[in-house]
Amino acid sequence: MRYAYAITSALLLGGATATLALQPGTSSGTGQVAQNEPGAIQAVVPKPGAPMSFADMVARLQPAVVNISTKQTIVQKQQANPFAGTPFGELFGGMGGGPQGGPPVKREGASLGSGFLISADGYVVTNNHVISPGAQGATVDSITVTLSNKKEYVAKVIGKDQESDLALLKIDAPNLPFVKFGDSNGARVGDWVVAIGEPFGLGGTVTAGIISAINRVTGQGGAYDRFIQTDASINQGNSGGPMFDLNGNVIGVNSQIFSQSGGNIGIGFAIPAATAKPIIATFMKGGTIERGYIGVTLGRGGTIDEDTAAALGIAKNQGELINDVTAGGPAARAGVRAGDVVTKVNGQVVTVDQSLSYLVSNVKPGQTARLDILRNGKPTSANVVVVPRPSADKLAATLGGDAQGFGTDDGDDDDAATGAAPTAGAALGIGVQPLTPAIAQAVGVEAGTQGVVIAAVAQTSDAFGKLKRGDVIISVNGTPVRSATELQGAVTTAKAAGRPQVLLQVKRGRGPAQFLPVKIK
Repeated sequence: MRYAYAITSALLLGGATATLALQPGTSSGTGQVAQNEPGAIQAVVPKPGAPMSFADMVARLQPAVVNISTKQTIVQKQQANPFAGTPFGELFGGMGGGPQGGPPVKREGASLGSGFLISADGYVVTNNHVISPGAQGATVDSITVTLSNKKEYVAKVIGKDQESDLALLKIDAPNLPFVKFGDSNGARVGDWVVAIGEPFGLGGTVTAGIISAINRVTGQGGAYDRFIQTDASINQGNSGGPMFDLNGNVIGVNSQIFSQSGGNIGIGFAIPAATAKPIIATFMKGGTIERGYIGVTLGRGGTIDEDTAAALGIAKNQGELINDVTAGGPAARAGVRAGDVVTKVNGQVVTVDQSLSYLVSNVKPGQTARLDILRNGKPTSANVVVVPRPSADKLAATLGGDAQGFGTDDGDDDDAATGAAPTAGAALGIGVQPLTPAIAQAVGVEAGTQGVVIAAVAQTSDAFGKLKRGDVIISVNGTPVRSATELQGAVTTAKAAGRPQVLLQVKRGRGPAQFLPVKIK
């Protein structure tokens, strides 16, 4: 399951709904009344067609919801026995029996989830992670779909997509009950929803609640990190099940929950029908999913936060920062640079709800994406010819992993300056020295990296906890630095321009470079 964990229930409760209607009342002097002015909110009966009880609706919908289970084979290498050859060796025989470990062992695995029929001839929608290997070294041997009447069918995978976490299965059976996708674009915060699924393998379970948020970004990253959030009771095993509106239309495919315990705490997420429907339709036609890709790595945290905006001298929540540009990729060929802030894609504004990844992914490969860019605070643009997005595994291999813990320094005194604050980079509370080939090798960065290496960080500085000894500063506010003098000059220029912070491009080890805002002392 995906974390927060897999889900497939949505929410709903019976009773009256409410509508807002501004009524004459106490004015603030501007002619505007309080939102909760007496009489402004009027309780009304549900709109025509909405049920007072969900029993009849559930009775119609539940037969279309199915259980999905897999059988898996997991091959694992036996762990080496560190006590081999000693009197304690036999006590740990299950670890492989020798210092090099034993031959690989096989064991059986399984998974449970939910799904729903979308055609009378047996097409089933679910989550990709429901039918995927659940552990390293695992393979899926078979997928079984169990209907509400307990009939079981072996399922064939028609299409699956890791990026959107959607999959389409097919079972061979006629005249099956099914449901249709609805319009999730009309969903509003506060709307009632119902979910039906198979949490913990208990069988058909119905839950209800309201939509808590729309276009919710969960931090999973990628083009489809835009979910309907609900307070429906959703738990492990609910993944892949449908979220229904009061008309019985599927407006979401339950996919995740946020939980620190693995159980429901009232925060669940569903893939909107507007996202799922075209992907499933492509699978049904035998097609594959192609998304646009331009070859950039984005800064953490989505749109520009307050600190980064202060360093760049731009408005916060405006665009997204390019952390790195893939050499030879589409963006690099179009002249896009690390440190650029992309504010629009083909005229569409980059926002928290409409991320750069989302906008680019929806540009057809082969077409051109015009990027509106802020570079060093000045507007420019780039026309990038979009290519097909590589698989998630290929992207992970290209990026080479995380940035080795930026922002997680434990404050070890070995990294801190002792005594007086550093003189080189004193305005930032850091001490630096030129990066020589020998130092580059010692701190683990690639040969050819240019910049200055941090020798010490003052504990009283904003840099403490963000930076550490051995980090390499490549640029300051987009200006490359190769010496302590150049670093100090870039900081002085920023200070003279009224900037309270600078944006440092920093490399730690062999991870990708990151941009970090640091306050000027």
